[in-house]
Amino acid sequence: MFHSQDEEIRVVTTEDVLLGLCHSVTDVLSAATQSQVRFSGMVQRISKTCLKPDIGCFVLFDGGFSGLVVINFSAAAAMELYQDYMLSMGLSKEDLAISHTSDEVSNVMGELMNQIVGSFTNKVGRELQTHITQNQPKMLALNKQVMLSVDTNLDNPETRRVTFFTGRNNIFYLELAMDRTEFIKIHDSDVQEEVDPDELIAQAKGQSAGVVVSTLAPSKSERSAHDDLLDSLGI
Repeated sequence: MFHSQDEEIRVVTTEDVLLGLCHSVTDVLSAATQSQVRFSGMVQRISKTCLKPDIGCFVLFDGGFSGLVVINFSAAAAMELYQDYMLSMGLSKEDLAISHTSDEVSNVMGELMNQIVGSFTNKVGRELQTHITQNQPKMLALNKQVMLSVDTNLDNPETRRVTFFTGRNNIFYLELAMDRTEFIKIHDSDVQEEVDPDELIAQAKGQSAGVVVSTLAPSKSERSAHDDLLDSLGI
Protein backbone atom coordinates (compact mmCIF):
# COMPACT_ATOMS: atom_id res chain seq x y z
CA MET A 1 0.00 0.00 0.00
CA PHE A 2 1.26 3.50 -0.85
CA HIS A 3 0.98 5.82 2.14
CA SER A 4 0.77 9.55 1.41
CA GLN A 5 3.22 11.65 3.39
CA ASP A 6 0.77 14.56 3.36
CA GLU A 7 -2.75 13.28 3.93
CA GLU A 8 -4.28 16.77 3.64
CA ILE A 9 -3.31 17.22 -0.02
CA ARG A 10 -2.64 13.48 -0.51
CA VAL A 11 0.79 13.57 -2.17
CA VAL A 12 2.63 10.31 -2.93
CA THR A 13 6.41 10.77 -3.31
CA THR A 14 9.34 8.68 -4.49
CA GLU A 15 9.81 7.35 -0.95
CA ASP A 16 6.17 6.24 -0.86
CA VAL A 17 6.66 4.37 -4.15
CA LEU A 18 9.77 2.73 -2.67
CA LEU A 19 7.79 1.73 0.42
CA GLY A 20 5.13 0.12 -1.76
CA LEU A 21 7.84 -1.85 -3.58
CA CYS A 22 9.36 -2.97 -0.27
CA HIS A 23 5.97 -4.28 0.87
CA SER A 24 5.63 -6.20 -2.40
CA VAL A 25 9.01 -7.84 -1.69
CA THR A 26 8.09 -8.86 1.85
CA ASP A 27 4.52 -9.93 1.00
CA VAL A 28 5.55 -12.16 -1.92
CA LEU A 29 8.66 -13.69 -0.32
CA SER A 30 6.95 -14.26 3.04
CA ALA A 31 4.04 -16.02 1.32
CA ALA A 32 6.35 -18.05 -0.93
CA THR A 33 8.70 -19.24 1.81
CA GLN A 34 6.19 -19.47 4.67
CA SER A 35 8.57 -17.37 6.79
CA GLN A 36 8.87 -13.75 7.87
CA VAL A 37 10.84 -11.52 5.50
CA ARG A 38 11.22 -7.95 6.74
CA PHE A 39 13.01 -4.74 5.81
CA SER A 40 14.91 -2.04 7.68
CA GLY A 41 13.18 1.11 8.85
CA MET A 42 16.05 3.14 7.35
CA VAL A 43 16.67 3.86 3.65
CA GLN A 44 20.00 4.88 2.09
CA ARG A 45 20.47 7.56 -0.56
CA ILE A 46 23.03 6.18 -3.03
CA SER A 47 24.58 7.58 -6.19
CA LYS A 48 24.22 4.57 -8.52
CA THR A 49 22.88 1.04 -8.71
CA CYS A 50 25.00 -2.07 -9.17
CA LEU A 51 24.79 -5.85 -9.27
CA LYS A 52 26.85 -7.47 -6.53
CA PRO A 53 27.88 -11.02 -5.58
CA ASP A 54 26.57 -13.57 -4.91
CA ILE A 55 23.31 -13.36 -6.92
CA GLY A 56 22.09 -10.16 -8.52
CA CYS A 57 18.79 -9.54 -10.25
CA PHE A 58 17.54 -6.50 -12.15
CA VAL A 59 14.39 -5.42 -13.95
CA LEU A 60 13.59 -2.25 -15.93
CA PHE A 61 10.16 -0.64 -15.87
CA ASP A 62 8.62 2.07 -18.00
CA GLY A 63 5.30 3.81 -18.57
CA GLY A 64 3.77 6.25 -16.07
CA PHE A 65 7.28 6.53 -14.63
CA SER A 66 10.56 4.83 -15.51
CA GLY A 67 13.25 3.20 -13.46
CA LEU A 68 15.32 0.21 -12.46
CA VAL A 69 14.97 -2.28 -9.60
CA VAL A 70 17.99 -4.30 -8.46
CA ILE A 71 18.04 -6.97 -5.74
CA ASN A 72 21.38 -8.34 -4.52
CA PHE A 73 21.25 -11.61 -2.58
CA SER A 74 24.01 -13.13 -0.52
CA ALA A 75 24.52 -16.82 -1.22
CA ALA A 76 23.03 -17.67 2.20
CA ALA A 77 19.94 -15.52 1.65
CA ALA A 78 19.35 -16.89 -1.86
CA MET A 79 19.70 -20.49 -0.76
CA GLU A 80 17.40 -19.99 2.24
CA LEU A 81 14.66 -18.42 0.12
CA TYR A 82 15.08 -20.98 -2.68
CA GLN A 83 15.02 -23.98 -0.34
CA ASP A 84 12.09 -22.74 1.76
CA TYR A 85 10.08 -21.98 -1.39
CA MET A 86 10.73 -25.39 -2.95
CA LEU A 87 10.13 -27.26 0.31
CA SER A 88 6.81 -25.44 0.74
CA MET A 89 5.77 -26.92 -2.61
CA GLY A 90 6.37 -30.45 -1.34
CA LEU A 91 9.83 -31.22 -2.73
CA SER A 92 12.23 -33.17 -0.56
CA LYS A 93 15.53 -31.65 0.54
CA GLU A 94 17.42 -34.35 -1.39
CA ASP A 95 15.93 -33.03 -4.65
CA LEU A 96 17.16 -29.47 -4.18
CA ALA A 97 20.22 -27.78 -5.65
CA ILE A 98 23.11 -27.46 -3.20
CA SER A 99 24.88 -24.41 -4.65
CA HIS A 100 23.71 -20.83 -5.25
CA THR A 101 25.47 -20.97 -8.65
CA SER A 102 23.04 -23.65 -9.89
CA ASP A 103 20.84 -22.69 -12.85
CA GLU A 104 17.86 -23.98 -10.88
CA VAL A 105 18.49 -21.50 -8.05
CA SER A 106 18.84 -18.58 -10.49
CA ASN A 107 15.66 -19.52 -12.35
CA VAL A 108 13.58 -19.98 -9.21
CA MET A 109 14.83 -16.70 -7.74
CA GLY A 110 14.07 -15.03 -11.06
CA GLU A 111 10.51 -16.35 -10.89
CA LEU A 112 10.13 -14.94 -7.37
CA MET A 113 11.44 -11.60 -8.62
CA ASN A 114 8.88 -11.72 -11.43
CA GLN A 115 6.10 -12.22 -8.87
CA ILE A 116 7.43 -9.30 -6.79
CA VAL A 117 7.43 -6.94 -9.76
CA GLY A 118 3.99 -8.21 -10.81
CA SER A 119 2.64 -7.39 -7.36
CA PHE A 120 4.24 -3.94 -7.54
CA THR A 121 2.87 -3.08 -11.00
CA ASN A 122 -0.63 -4.17 -9.90
CA LYS A 123 -0.28 -1.93 -6.85
CA VAL A 124 0.81 1.02 -9.02
CA GLY A 125 -2.19 0.56 -11.31
CA ARG A 126 -4.60 0.15 -8.40
CA GLU A 127 -3.45 2.94 -6.08
CA LEU A 128 -1.55 5.42 -8.26
CA GLN A 129 -3.95 4.95 -11.20
CA THR A 130 -1.18 4.81 -13.78
CA HIS A 131 0.39 2.00 -15.79
CA ILE A 132 3.94 0.66 -15.88
CA THR A 133 5.40 -2.30 -17.75
CA GLN A 134 8.55 -4.26 -17.01
CA ASN A 135 10.96 -6.51 -18.85
CA GLN A 136 11.66 -10.10 -17.84
CA PRO A 137 13.80 -10.08 -14.66
CA LYS A 138 17.43 -11.12 -15.20
CA MET A 139 19.03 -13.18 -12.42
CA LEU A 140 22.80 -13.75 -12.48
CA ALA A 141 25.24 -15.58 -10.24
CA LEU A 142 28.20 -13.21 -9.91
CA ASN A 143 31.71 -13.23 -8.49
CA LYS A 144 32.35 -9.50 -8.98
CA GLN A 145 30.47 -6.21 -8.86
CA VAL A 146 28.82 -4.92 -12.06
CA MET A 147 27.70 -1.30 -12.43
CA LEU A 148 24.33 -0.68 -14.08
CA SER A 149 22.78 2.40 -15.62
CA VAL A 150 19.12 2.81 -16.54
CA ASP A 151 18.62 2.55 -20.31
CA THR A 152 15.75 5.00 -20.33
CA ASN A 153 15.13 8.74 -19.99
CA LEU A 154 15.51 9.88 -16.39
CA ASP A 155 15.53 13.69 -16.06
CA ASN A 156 16.03 13.88 -12.30
CA PRO A 157 17.02 10.42 -11.09
CA GLU A 158 16.98 9.37 -7.45
CA THR A 159 18.51 6.16 -6.15
CA ARG A 160 17.76 4.36 -2.90
CA ARG A 161 18.90 1.17 -1.13
CA VAL A 162 16.95 -0.78 1.49
CA THR A 163 18.22 -3.68 3.62
CA PHE A 164 16.08 -6.83 3.95
CA PHE A 165 16.28 -9.74 6.37
CA THR A 166 15.12 -13.32 5.80
CA GLY A 167 13.47 -15.48 8.45
CA ARG A 168 16.94 -16.69 9.56
CA ASN A 169 18.38 -13.15 9.42
CA ASN A 170 20.33 -13.56 6.20
CA ILE A 171 20.64 -10.22 4.41
CA PHE A 172 19.84 -8.99 0.92
CA TYR A 173 19.49 -5.52 -0.57
CA LEU A 174 16.99 -3.79 -2.85
CA GLU A 175 18.04 -0.78 -4.94
CA LEU A 176 15.60 1.48 -6.79
CA ALA A 177 16.51 4.15 -9.35
CA MET A 178 13.71 6.32 -10.73
CA ASP A 179 12.85 9.93 -11.53
CA ARG A 180 11.93 12.09 -8.57
CA THR A 181 8.17 12.23 -8.79
CA GLU A 182 5.01 13.14 -6.93
CA PHE A 183 1.48 11.85 -7.41
CA ILE A 184 -1.14 14.33 -6.21
CA LYS A 185 -4.72 13.14 -5.82
CA ILE A 186 -7.14 15.59 -7.46
CA HIS A 187 -10.40 13.65 -7.18
CA ASP A 188 -11.82 10.38 -5.89
CA SER A 189 -12.17 7.51 -8.33
CA ASP A 190 -12.78 3.78 -8.29
CA VAL A 191 -9.90 1.69 -6.92
CA GLN A 192 -9.19 -1.72 -8.41
CA GLU A 193 -9.43 -4.80 -6.25
CA GLU A 194 -6.19 -5.70 -4.48
CA VAL A 195 -4.32 -8.78 -5.65
CA ASP A 196 -3.57 -11.26 -2.86
CA PRO A 197 0.15 -12.31 -2.82
CA ASP A 198 -0.93 -15.77 -1.63
CA GLU A 199 -2.94 -16.17 -4.84
CA LEU A 200 0.11 -15.21 -6.93
CA ILE A 201 2.21 -17.81 -5.10
CA ALA A 202 -0.50 -20.46 -5.46
CA GLN A 203 -0.66 -19.84 -9.21
CA ALA A 204 3.11 -20.10 -9.48
CA LYS A 205 3.15 -23.33 -7.48
CA GLY A 206 0.51 -24.78 -9.76
CA GLN A 207 2.95 -24.34 -12.66
CA SER A 208 6.07 -25.23 -10.69
CA ALA A 209 6.49 -28.83 -11.83
CA GLY A 210 7.30 -27.83 -15.38
CA VAL A 211 9.50 -25.01 -14.18
CA VAL A 212 11.61 -27.25 -11.97
CA VAL A 213 12.14 -29.82 -14.69
CA SER A 214 13.21 -27.19 -17.21
CA THR A 215 15.67 -25.54 -14.85
CA LEU A 216 17.52 -28.81 -14.32
CA ALA A 217 18.47 -29.01 -17.99
CA PRO A 218 18.57 -25.59 -19.68
CA SER A 219 18.43 -25.72 -23.44
CA LYS A 220 21.25 -24.66 -25.74
CA SER A 221 19.36 -21.47 -26.66
CA GLU A 222 18.85 -20.60 -22.99
CA ARG A 223 22.57 -21.06 -22.28
CA SER A 224 23.39 -18.91 -25.31
CA ALA A 225 21.04 -16.13 -24.18
CA HIS A 226 22.56 -16.24 -20.69
CA ASP A 227 26.09 -16.04 -22.13
CA ASP A 228 25.10 -13.11 -24.35
CA LEU A 229 23.74 -11.24 -21.32
CA LEU A 230 26.96 -11.84 -19.39
CA ASP A 231 29.00 -10.64 -22.38
CA SER A 232 26.90 -7.46 -22.63
CA LEU A 233 27.59 -6.73 -18.96
CA GLY A 234 31.31 -7.33 -19.46
CA ILE A 235 31.45 -10.43 -17.23
